[in-house]
Amino acid sequence: MTSEHIKKPTKSGRLDDVRLLVTCSASKGQPHRSAESLKRMGMVKKQSSEALSSGRSGLQPYLLEDISGIDHEQACHSRKRIGGAVYLGQFSQDTSTATWTPHTPIRLLSPAIDDTIIIDLEAYYRQNEDRCPNTGILKGCEMYIVREGYEGLVKGNTEYQMATGFDEPSTTSSALPGSIPAAHSGTSASILNSLRFGDGNLLKEGTGDHAGGRTLKGRYIIRAGWDDVRGWFAEGGTLIGTARSDVFRTPEGRVTAAHNLIKEGIDALVVCGGDGSLTGADVFRAEWPKLIAELRSQSKITEAQAEEHAHLKIVGLVGSIDNDMSMTDMTIGATTALHRICEAMDNINSTASSHSRAFVIEVMGRHCGWLALLAAVAGGADFLFIPERPPKTMPWEDEMCEAIQHHRKVGKRKTIVIVAEGAIDKELNPVRAEQVKQVLSERLKLDTRVTTLGHTQRGGRPCAWDRILPTLQGVEAIAALLEARPDTPSYMIGIQENKITRVPLMEAVAMTKAVEKAVKEKNFEKAMSLRDPEFTESLDGFTATSVLVYEPCLPPEQRIRIAIMHIGAPAGGMNAATRAAVRYCLRQGHTPLAVQNGFRGLLDDNVIELSWLGVDTWMVRGGSELGTNRTLPSVDLGAVAAKFQQFNFQALMMIGGFEAFSALLILEEGRKNYPAFHIPMVHLPATISNNVPMTEFSLGSDTSLNALVDACDAIKQSASASRNRVFVVETQGGKCGYIATMGALATGAALVYTPETGISLDMLRKDVRFLKTRYGLDEKGHSEGRLVIRNEVASPVYTTDVLTRMFKEEGGTLFDARSASLGHVLQGGIPSPIDRARAVRLSLKCMAFIERHHSLLQQQPAKTRQATGESAAIITIQQSEIEWVPVQEMVKHADMANRRGKNPWWAGIKELVEALVGRPALK
Repeated sequence: MTSEHIKKPTKSGRLDDVRLLVTCSASKGQPHRSAESLKRMGMVKKQSSEALSSGRSGLQPYLLEDISGIDHEQACHSRKRIGGAVYLGQFSQDTSTATWTPHTPIRLLSPAIDDTIIIDLEAYYRQNEDRCPNTGILKGCEMYIVREGYEGLVKGNTEYQMATGFDEPSTTSSALPGSIPAAHSGTSASILNSLRFGDGNLLKEGTGDHAGGRTLKGRYIIRAGWDDVRGWFAEGGTLIGTARSDVFRTPEGRVTAAHNLIKEGIDALVVCGGDGSLTGADVFRAEWPKLIAELRSQSKITEAQAEEHAHLKIVGLVGSIDNDMSMTDMTIGATTALHRICEAMDNINSTASSHSRAFVIEVMGRHCGWLALLAAVAGGADFLFIPERPPKTMPWEDEMCEAIQHHRKVGKRKTIVIVAEGAIDKELNPVRAEQVKQVLSERLKLDTRVTTLGHTQRGGRPCAWDRILPTLQGVEAIAALLEARPDTPSYMIGIQENKITRVPLMEAVAMTKAVEKAVKEKNFEKAMSLRDPEFTESLDGFTATSVLVYEPCLPPEQRIRIAIMHIGAPAGGMNAATRAAVRYCLRQGHTPLAVQNGFRGLLDDNVIELSWLGVDTWMVRGGSELGTNRTLPSVDLGAVAAKFQQFNFQALMMIGGFEAFSALLILEEGRKNYPAFHIPMVHLPATISNNVPMTEFSLGSDTSLNALVDACDAIKQSASASRNRVFVVETQGGKCGYIATMGALATGAALVYTPETGISLDMLRKDVRFLKTRYGLDEKGHSEGRLVIRNEVASPVYTTDVLTRMFKEEGGTLFDARSASLGHVLQGGIPSPIDRARAVRLSLKCMAFIERHHSLLQQQPAKTRQATGESAAIITIQQSEIEWVPVQEMVKHADMANRRGKNPWWAGIKELVEALVGRPALK
């Protein structure tokens, strides 16, 4: 819908040009917005001198630009659409005003118009898009929560209304519509008018059905305010409840659900669930016109309501720990469930090794083996059963026993077998954990135990990615609803690598069901092809790193001596990547050479050959088992070249951060003078700072984010216990603000300071004013502790100590301030499952890259071999693709002085962080 024109309806139903006078004044419960501000928005073109003489005190008339392209019938039915962008008003021959809905403080004044006038105020919201995300309240939407899923949609609020005679309980908050404190009259109406509606704590504390006092009993469709959902980041499960609904599956149930939505004035739904929930949502939308007609025929709604709610908008977010939805790489909850599984596996590993036992671990996944597969990759399992790819032989017992026997023969003391809940053999017979235990005990004589993790996989605090992903997808969901039209499909919000995507909901559901169908038809190749590419690559990675072969795959002339080196600061996933590379090398027949302690170690001849068993336990180890430092080859490039020749390096794999990138650049440029460097050389980014240019993720960044989230959750708990305390948390990251910014998004921090934006006195003045305003709006006795996250080098002047003392001084009686420096805590610990799995996947791609470019070099005469620029490259993740970037090309995108990329993908996240806490709106 356009917003540049205003029209008057003609007899044909279209709108002709009219000129409309707009005045601005304050009204009860709404802040004043001057006509000058509308003028700055581009909505006001010139002032009317005639109107100025009208004598109406306090009104400043202005002319709006004439408008075209709005259909009158469509606009008339849009008054309560989710964005609140279209409004109606009646104007008589004499000068009069029309008071608008609470979404906007604008009033209209017209001296000579007697027809209905339509004005599209979408421009008002669009002018704020640069600093406000497309989230519901910030976009002027009324937001509601439906308790207990579709069951709550059918029940609605009828029970409460019949029992009390009221639509909803009264609200006594001091900062609600109609009672906004005068001190905050300059802030955004969209937040202040929807600050809180009194039910947030009932939902969070689980006391909603308590009979005494304010209650949610009998109320299932609840208005939600800004503060009502504050602090939900760290809560597991679903605070609003979920339930399977048999009654919604019936036509009568859906008619009732439609009636409940119309009664509340709702015409858009965000549905978070699995394929069943999303299918139900699409069916609901498809039936909507028929449901409206039936309600109208029963006189349950008026003709005006039927016209106003002629269309239902739907968008789907996939909430499933199984990660079983096609056309998206990740579903909400899957990563946290994987964390729970890997935590259990890590604990089991120690006892299995101590007693030389075998453990069979059953995980969830009735129709999808993603959890089992990623757990097997990240946990270093020995064998795996998933629905999409059963063992190739029958009986499966032979294949499993042969693999495990090989592992035991080389000295492995423990055995881990992962069984998905829906695991089958190639004849579709179920494979149960107890069956596997019996085979291991009887045929291999192993002391075997079974562990069924069950619903522990669903519990616990969300990990960092399960806070970030739903936030980004939620923003996109609101954008999709606001842009939806009757002829657009219902969308599912997904993700591919690092790109938030919209895909037609039913296409994703159909592809998901096609996987189940292919499995039932024993077409396992098709089932694998219907999964996302990462699924197939992860399975290949598991095979490459878990199967021990006695005969290498490649002939002797194709085998390579590959050097593996860690450069820079340690990061989670370095050891996992090394383990994957070593085991792939041994499988192919290559020689894996570990260079200990980086280039300094190479010059000291610290080079060893690694074995299959020697790296077995490296998957779960943090830090760097090879040892690492920041020394670059430029320390003595000639001596480094000599060592390359001495150890006959035929390829080099460097795992590290910006130092590894710099080292690769030095070596590539050194090819002009040193033939030893004419070999394939790759860089696998691994740094908690995530500062390598062009790649959106580095190994270790997810581990560091989770360490930051865990620490901040504990700090915030302390801050909240004090009710009015601000904690300034200092993070690592060098001159790259990735960890600080994404950590702020994952923890709901109030402010974040990064090197990219720096800190100025004017910025601090505004931030102090914001904190005062925010604490002033809190309910008395219910203030919440808040976090301010600062990168360690955000400013050389405004240090963490300076900020803390300043906030403490300026907070006065409103809030106190403390500081916490996380330091090297962010580097250590067990790598996250995502960093482990990503390390395996990217490491194997590095090996394939080396093999490909080594083969091309072998085709050249031995004495004149010249490696191309493409043979010295960095593996990167760019939106939905994995790309190889030659090192010389990457230099163009690097800020070498500040050791970071020039245009990081997360640069706009800081604005999102601030918008989600109301920083731009609360002044």
